[in-house]
Amino acid sequence: MSSEKVPMLEEGHRLLEEEAKRLKLERPEIIEAIEVARAHGDLSENAEYHAAKERQGQIEAMLADVEDRLARALVIDPTTLSGDKVVFGATVTLVDEESKKIKYQLVGQTEADARVGRISYNSPLGRALIGRLVGEDVEVTTPSGEKYYEISKLEFI
Repeated sequence: MSSEKVPMLEEGHRLLEEEAKRLKLERPEIIEAIEVARAHGDLSENAEYHAAKERQGQIEAMLADVEDRLARALVIDPTTLSGDKVVFGATVTLVDEESKKIKYQLVGQTEADARVGRISYNSPLGRALIGRLVGEDVEVTTPSGEKYYEISKLEFI
């Protein structure tokens, strides 16, 4: 596990807390399922027991990951930011090669959802935008080839 801070918005932090709570609530159910399966006798051929043990391992691994990210969370409020460079939390309006405008907010991995205009700061486009200024051109390599954008607007909302 890394000790590097994980930037996220308040919403992403809240979602991680809810996920941790949900996983902790599932723990007793799994322990009970293991006990019930154990009572069925021979564990070597007990599919219920093995499935419950596997699920228990998954829950513990997921919970460890969520708790690690929460411990390293750096919650950022974009409305407190300013400046002329693209940073985490900024909302950027881009103009593509066909002069079509696209608007994205740079967020943490937990919050990313391109369909609602939120991309991870770690995505290829996010990495290409960080540190850039309004008016600059950005080139991004995507699975479908090279894409070119101009940064037309920068907001902290």
